[in-house]
Amino acid sequence: MKLVFLCLVFGRMYKISLTHQAEKDAGKIKQAGLKPKAAALLVVIRKNPFQNPPPYEKLKGYNDTYSRRINIQHRLVYQVISNDSNEFDETGTPYQGKIKVIRMWTHYE
Repeated sequence: MKLVFLCLVFGRMYKISLTHQAEKDAGKIKQAGLKPKAAALLVVIRKNPFQNPPPYEKLKGYNDTYSRRINIQHRLVYQVISNDSNEFDETGTPYQGKIKVIRMWTHYE
């Protein structure tokens, strides 16, 4: 129900997936009390991964990979991928693209 509402409010959104490392990092984020901040960033990038603010930076040497600060030490690193396979959400609306979350703890490597 919430997802349908989000699609109606925001229009086409991005599909988010987490790498195995990002799933591990999510546990550390929760333990450190940073879950609300990380969740807020995920909401922003799901709607528009290029929205500014909060600021983001393109990572040099990586294709279509960006970083946003969770706090002074930790960053959310994600890759923006086009929706070439035409995946749809539960309402039948095609995703704008895909977001692959690579890391959510420390700095990228």
